[in-house]
Order: sequence, then structure tokens, then C-alpha cells
Amino acid sequence: MPKTLPLLDDISPICCGPLGNSATLDIDDAIALAVRLKALADPVRLQLLAYLLAQPNQEACTCDLAPVVKLSEPTVSHHLKKLQASGILTKERHGMSVHYRVVPEAIHAIARTLDTGTWAQPALAAGIRS
Repeated sequence: MPKTLPLLDDISPICCGPLGNSATLDIDDAIALAVRLKALADPVRLQLLAYLLAQPNQEACTCDLAPVVKLSEPTVSHHLKKLQASGILTKERHGMSVHYRVVPEAIHAIARTLDTGTWAQPALAAGIRS
């Protein structure tokens, strides 16, 4: 039976260096990173995050996000809650609507952790896209 990863209550960024030949990841940082990556391991969530990142204030209402991914608001809310539980988004109620906002520190922490310096190599990047 697959092991269930815990939800993070803390939305503070992961505090570890880039993965590389000599870098190691302690168990707490590995769990935090796995939770965030698991939340991102869904095409709809990646679309939602990409849309939010493209907004001037990196924020949008659920009602604005549903048409972007061509899904119902309850389904979009489900995906947004998963991203929020992982610490990638925060939410704030504005009257009857709920606005979700990107936590830049969480995105930067994921990028820093995964940055091995090899992504700049065109051959490797092209191989991943194909």
C-alpha cells in the first residue's frame, strides 16, 4: 500500500540548498519538498499555478479560474485547496468570493532545491521536453 504523505500546516519555504553531487536532503526537507511536488503533479494544478503566476498580483478568484481550465468551480476549488494545503497558495475571502494567491517563497524554494545547474544545458532541456 502506498505511503500517505502528511499535509503541511506550515507554509514557510523549504530551507535547503540545491540538489547536486554533494548536496543531501534531510528527511524533514524531503517530506516538505515531496508534499509540494505531489501537489504540483497534476496538469490542472500546473495550469492554475501558471495562470496565477502570470497575473500582475499573482492572485485570482475561483470564479475567474474555472473558465481557464474549463472545469466547474467546485472542481477548481478542490485543486486550489490541494495547492493551498501544500503551502504553494494562500486564500483570502473577499465578500462572497475566495481569492487564491501564490506564495512566492514556496515557488522559489522549490526552484532553488531542484536547481542543479544542469537545466541550462540545451540538450538536456530538449530531451526532457520531447
